[in-house]
Amino acid sequence: MIPIEDKRRVKARFADLAQALDPGAQPAVATAMEGGAGHAVLAGLATASPFLWGLALADPARLERILAGTPAAVLEEAIARARAQCSAAADMAEAMRALRLLKQEAALLIGIADLGCVWRLAEVTAALTRVADESATLALRFLLREATAAGRFLPPDPENPDRDCGLVALAMGKQGAFELNYSSDIDLIVLYDPETAPLREGLEPAPFFVRLTQGLVKLLSERTADGYVFRVDLRLRPDPGATAIAISLPAAYGYYESVGQNWERAAMIKARPCAGDIALGERFLAGLVPFIWRRHLDYAAIADVHAMKRQIHAHKGHEAIAVAGHNLKLGRGGIREIEFFVQTQQLIAGGRNPDLRGRGTVAMLAALQEARWITPEARDELTEAYDFLRGLEHRLQMMADEQTHSLPAEKQALVEFARFAGYADVEALSKALIARLETVQRHYARLFEASAPLASDVGSLVFTGKENDPETLKTLERLGYASPSQVAEMIRGWHHGRYPAMRSAKAREDLTELTPALLQALAKEGRPDKALFVFDGLLARMPSGYQLFSILRNNAKLFSVLARVLGVAPRLAEVLVRRPHALDGLLDHGAEGDDAQAWIDSRLASALATGESYEDKLDLVRIFVRERIFVLGARLLSGELDPLLVGEQITALAQAVVRALLELVIAELKQAHGSPPGARVGVLAMGKFGGRELTSSSDLDLIVLYDHDSDAIETDGPRAIAPSVWFARLTQRLIAALSAPTGEGTAFSVDMRLRPSGQKGPVAIHIDGFREYQLKEAWTWEHMAMTRARIVAGDAEFGRLIEETIAGILAVEREPRKILTDVAEMRGLLESEKGGRGPWDLKNAPGGLVDIEFIAQTLQLLHAAEHPGMLDVNTGRALDKALEAGVLTKTAHRRLLEAWRLYTALSQVIRFCVGGTLDPDKTSESGKILLSRVADCSDFDELNAVIGVTQTQVRNVFRQIVGGT
Repeated sequence: MIPIEDKRRVKARFADLAQALDPGAQPAVATAMEGGAGHAVLAGLATASPFLWGLALADPARLERILAGTPAAVLEEAIARARAQCSAAADMAEAMRALRLLKQEAALLIGIADLGCVWRLAEVTAALTRVADESATLALRFLLREATAAGRFLPPDPENPDRDCGLVALAMGKQGAFELNYSSDIDLIVLYDPETAPLREGLEPAPFFVRLTQGLVKLLSERTADGYVFRVDLRLRPDPGATAIAISLPAAYGYYESVGQNWERAAMIKARPCAGDIALGERFLAGLVPFIWRRHLDYAAIADVHAMKRQIHAHKGHEAIAVAGHNLKLGRGGIREIEFFVQTQQLIAGGRNPDLRGRGTVAMLAALQEARWITPEARDELTEAYDFLRGLEHRLQMMADEQTHSLPAEKQALVEFARFAGYADVEALSKALIARLETVQRHYARLFEASAPLASDVGSLVFTGKENDPETLKTLERLGYASPSQVAEMIRGWHHGRYPAMRSAKAREDLTELTPALLQALAKEGRPDKALFVFDGLLARMPSGYQLFSILRNNAKLFSVLARVLGVAPRLAEVLVRRPHALDGLLDHGAEGDDAQAWIDSRLASALATGESYEDKLDLVRIFVRERIFVLGARLLSGELDPLLVGEQITALAQAVVRALLELVIAELKQAHGSPPGARVGVLAMGKFGGRELTSSSDLDLIVLYDHDSDAIETDGPRAIAPSVWFARLTQRLIAALSAPTGEGTAFSVDMRLRPSGQKGPVAIHIDGFREYQLKEAWTWEHMAMTRARIVAGDAEFGRLIEETIAGILAVEREPRKILTDVAEMRGLLESEKGGRGPWDLKNAPGGLVDIEFIAQTLQLLHAAEHPGMLDVNTGRALDKALEAGVLTKTAHRRLLEAWRLYTALSQVIRFCVGGTLDPDKTSESGKILLSRVADCSDFDELNAVIGVTQTQVRNVFRQIVGGT
């Protein structure tokens, strides 16, 4: 029964057609309107397909031809008419009109043949494909005739200018397989042969063929008063984001042979020359056979081919099959699953069985069964489901000529579609549809039961193919990415092998698996877009990505560490550009506490043992330092390492490096000059190095002291030199070994300004001169610096002598007033020079780290004579000992120690993240969260308040003890 409202609509629409009709000239139309043959089809068009009804109403004569003739004959006549019109076209406008009239007649003809069940699915899709092929061919011939008339193109056969023209359009996807749907784009890859194209002498092939392709797209896609022919999509070509729309054959071969992806192999299964130089296209595809079809059973390839479907379905919400709004193409149990079911098995087995290399989905289901890859049941059920789903898809697209695959979600629209599709109601449609979807889903699931999921429950994360998946964009937005489209394009660019790191197939396969986990990990860091761009920058500069991806694949917990580094410490991430295996160090933390120095000394010695030359060893030191600093920073940022231990770890690293390089330098110097008789050397660490409080960007403050036999005049080597010169060269070489840039960068920067007389003094100082200077000439600030002096390398016995000398210098009784005045003046001078950078200059701000260090050093100078046991190079322990000696109150001690710990912890994090002073306005939310967590504050506002209060309290203690400021 036709509903009353539909009967009224049919009557009204038929009345409109009757007004335009000439019953004498269009008897078949008149008969159909009166209830004869074709009545049901016309009624269906009138009620449910505004697009087709519009075509029928616009030209009753055209409708008459279709109803009166056989579909095949009418189509051939329409094509012949279009050929004649395009051949005679005086300009592009005439050619465009001819092609659009062909498309109109074909659309109406094929729609009626389909709805009237005159043609089965294969005949419908073949006819649609035939129209696409002919349209592309006629458009190209018109353009080549124009180029011939202009003298730019010299065809071997002017009557058929596309023959041997040197350009071919490959039909991809459904067009290539003769499976085009009713309102489909056509996917083309346009190729040209620059060597054989018959162009005018001196004419560059690339610009000519690019302009020709632009004209082809315009002729087919541009909307005019007559509509359009086909939307043309050129994005299946090699790396569409970085290549011209027409590609030379050598460039295309080079791409597929080097970085062609597995999904592109699957796409090439259906590739077919459809317009232009057909023979050229056939030769090209023959040359791609080794790329598409691997001789071994290619199980690894299916990971890329079905990545989209596995990722789409890996999250909740797609488990149940619903009818309203269901996507017949991409949804569960849909057309794409049948296509992938076929293509994956073709890729696996087609290399060894040429019978499995066909383009058609239904034909290949039969071939797979014949080869016993699938059961007869699977072949029959999937074939029937494919026919059924494609039929619904066509009726869906016939309604408004829209490239849609989703059933109506609104109730009344779904009711009307069900009737247009031939069902009494939605329930009947649902029963038929769900049965097919569940059948497809069951067979498809069996293919990939053993496959590991590529995404978690966050949603679809699909980056294969040529275009953005809408569900993926929604997932990225939900994860917190501000520019989902840009992120998706970036990731697809990785897979096109634009970076050297992504050139190998293995790297691309690993990245396919890693990307979902990477995106989720970065999403937890607050500003994931920025972190991902940092990662993209790393990939761009990496010579190879294989090592990094392999490390990440084999240890999932490293993802969160890498994400934190990328999110808040991009400068630390730079280490991975050159040294991906720095991540390995996170699995071997090393020793801490008293064992740390011995462990790091041993590891460095093992690394240096692999170097053959002096230069090799310098490079190995730099590599070792960079990788170890990365590990410490990553562990700190991920919360695995106490910030107060980081300084000790970096100091142990620096000490090991100074010791190792001092031995190298002495050995090199002895080889050239021998050494002074009785030579002894000691390297004093000063400042943060001496106090075991180094940060990742600290310089090493050093003083080199020496001694030798009193009667030594020159060295005992082949090229003798004076002892003072030998020790000066030793020091200069040590500085260069630490800080001179090599191909692996530097190890540590060195500052020698704390030596006697500063930059004006000799770089190496005799122990007697050092003692004399400190006791008679040194300023108060130099004695303050001595409170943090510590022997880190050199002769052990000489080192003990130096330490005794320093203890004696610091134990001298001093005049308190002078000390306090000098300290207050020095602090005021530093504050005027460096104290205006705001409270986040934790070192120099009033009440900052310098105040605490000055207090600890001042107390030691004032009281070491009476309490020699209170001397300590570390600021925190010096404060503890001052409390024990009774020279610091409990309240002052508590406030200073808490402040020192806070500043030290924050400084370690900041140095790893930004390298200098923090600017809160430029700090990411994840960075603020990290700093707040380190300070045990609930949020960044509280942390700001705590810093303000702390600096006030420290400044008050400074005034109480030192005065001034």
